[in-house]
Amino acid sequence: MASPDQNLQGTTAGAAPATEPTALSLEDPALYLDREHSLLLFQHRVLEEARDAANPLLERVKFLSILFSNLDEFYMVRFAVLKQKAGSLHDSLIAERLDRLRADVRDLMTAAQETWRELELALMQEGIDVREYTDLGTPERQSLDEYFRETVFPVLTPLAFDSGRPFPHISNLSLNLAVALRDEKGAKRFARVKVPDTLPQLVFVRTPEKAEQDAQAGRSHGVHPPIRPTVVWLEDMIRANLEALFPGLEIIAAYPFRVTRDAEVEVQEVESDDLLETVEEAVWQRRFRAVVRLQVSSQASGNISRQLPPDLLDVLLKNLELDRRDVYEFDGPLDLGRLRELLAVDRPDLKDPPFLSYTPPALSVAGKDDIFAVLRRGDVLLHHPFESFQPVAEFLRTAALDPDVLAIKITLYRVGPKSPIVESLLTAIEQGKQVSVLVELKARFDEESNIEWAKSLEAAGVHVVYGLMGLKVHSKVAMVVRREGHKIRRYVHLGTGNYNPSTSRLYTDLSFLTTDEEIAADATDLFNFVTGYSAKKSYRKLLVAPVTLLSRMEELIERETEHARHGESARIIMKMNSLEDPSIIRALYRASQAGVQLDLLVRGVCCLRPGVPGISENIRVTSIVGRFLEHSRVYYFRNAGAEEIYLGSADMMGRNLYRRVEVLFPIENPRLQARVLGILNLYLEDTRNARHMLSDGTYVHAKAKDGEVVVSAQARFLAGALR
Repeated sequence: MASPDQNLQGTTAGAAPATEPTALSLEDPALYLDREHSLLLFQHRVLEEARDAANPLLERVKFLSILFSNLDEFYMVRFAVLKQKAGSLHDSLIAERLDRLRADVRDLMTAAQETWRELELALMQEGIDVREYTDLGTPERQSLDEYFRETVFPVLTPLAFDSGRPFPHISNLSLNLAVALRDEKGAKRFARVKVPDTLPQLVFVRTPEKAEQDAQAGRSHGVHPPIRPTVVWLEDMIRANLEALFPGLEIIAAYPFRVTRDAEVEVQEVESDDLLETVEEAVWQRRFRAVVRLQVSSQASGNISRQLPPDLLDVLLKNLELDRRDVYEFDGPLDLGRLRELLAVDRPDLKDPPFLSYTPPALSVAGKDDIFAVLRRGDVLLHHPFESFQPVAEFLRTAALDPDVLAIKITLYRVGPKSPIVESLLTAIEQGKQVSVLVELKARFDEESNIEWAKSLEAAGVHVVYGLMGLKVHSKVAMVVRREGHKIRRYVHLGTGNYNPSTSRLYTDLSFLTTDEEIAADATDLFNFVTGYSAKKSYRKLLVAPVTLLSRMEELIERETEHARHGESARIIMKMNSLEDPSIIRALYRASQAGVQLDLLVRGVCCLRPGVPGISENIRVTSIVGRFLEHSRVYYFRNAGAEEIYLGSADMMGRNLYRRVEVLFPIENPRLQARVLGILNLYLEDTRNARHMLSDGTYVHAKAKDGEVVVSAQARFLAGALR
């Protein structure tokens, strides 16, 4: 196997020598970064991608959209949880953390709005104009007014607020107009108009001239955005046509505002007799949770002032029961997450070049053998999205149609719409096979989708398990049981990502297909655990949370630590989404103190501090943010030359280790081990998308040395590296 020290760009030639333990206790809170602050630092890295002129223009717009969507989730979940704790515990320290987070977000949002203004100008230079309604000419306005009358007006429902009509419910993440009115007697009135999220938020201006340009380009009018479009925000068009909603009243002004609610609903499983019913109730209750953020415009200049006056702000604060500290004012559109609609513009010159995922010839539909024959010859490892997810879908489709397949078992966490995976399961039932599916109903923000899939599968005759009391099933496991002559063989798929073909083109993940008998036996035990009453406490090869994963991970780190103490070469590489668990961090600190060389590829939250004298000099933390979301989890241990590598679904977070069913699985084939190690090494060489963490939690860009070529790991994988 190739040495993991080869080509480690930017790291030291070897580990720093073992140091005497520092007087600083490993329990000291100073050694652990605040999780929420670390999460916001990740959002800064996303913003950096939006600011990076080396990225194609519409990809920069995409990253800005992602940032705003990420911040929505941050407020709905992390901020909301802290606010709940501060209120229930009356904890002044938590209150101080909340104030720091508010300040951090305001700084981040100010930078994001500045970035949007820069991108807006760059888009205009490319012929993509995001305009104010009032800046348009008469033909453009007439076109928009017609669209308003025919499409938008029927959807709108103005809601008045007065002594006879209560303050309307403001739904989560809704964009609204607070409309100030004056009736025929001169009395002031207030109404709320919700900007419908069922319609496009960016309206493409359709004029006869643009229709002619579309026709010359062979494009269907009204179906595709113009190649060089002019767009307006939907709320601006609604504002310009408010007279249609309030005939006979004077429109004084209309001010945009946006509400974010607490979405962290705890499912009361202990009191539940029916988990499906309980989750459905929890999803319904989420709509009425407390408001945690109010976004308003601070724009007071230009053609129209959007700045909410104090009296209307007081009305909102009183009726939303919100603290003024949770009001966020910005000079610009309140929800730039909607910019993702600009990606529909047909400008390939402003986007990343398209790619075609590679399918190994032996696994293609046109291959001479079916996938079962391929797997009988040896294990298969796929690196998504650089290698196609199609063989995984084909594995289940083939199983559904194969007359020798007796049973299929699978765990589903996030499936996505129009799932070919679910279609294969339904086909299997039609073919008379036994199908067992665990659909995790508690997958946050996918609950409603998963409830519908669970009901559809159950109605078709699939044996559906809705989840486990007190645990989320996050593992990615599928097993096919097949009769082959006089014996039964089990084929197993294990992965780091969900059974979702859509996200498989956006996320980096690893898939493993095997007929290993011990792994298959462990998979059988795992399914018995999640579908039955198995209380199994040990597994042959799989590391399963919350049963064996944490203890075995600590043992593997400690073993590497002992190798270093005895003067042997010791090395750990971990790739994950988040590192938060204090017990794992302490074990890594001890390993560093003993002289183990550690590289941690942590995309998002990292609560460990690298480079602390006497504690973590031998630890380097790298975050890669690029075209694809880094989602794979890989754990490498040198083990004095007898390397061990685990892949799987688990990050090193408390929720993964204690409150979820997670699986890490070993890669034992030397050829596949070398490939995984090569993938890790290439990530560690990255000087394009990599950032290195400093001991204060901030990040600096990795840089190529003078004369060296800049390395992008993701670009190298797209070009076919390490297949």
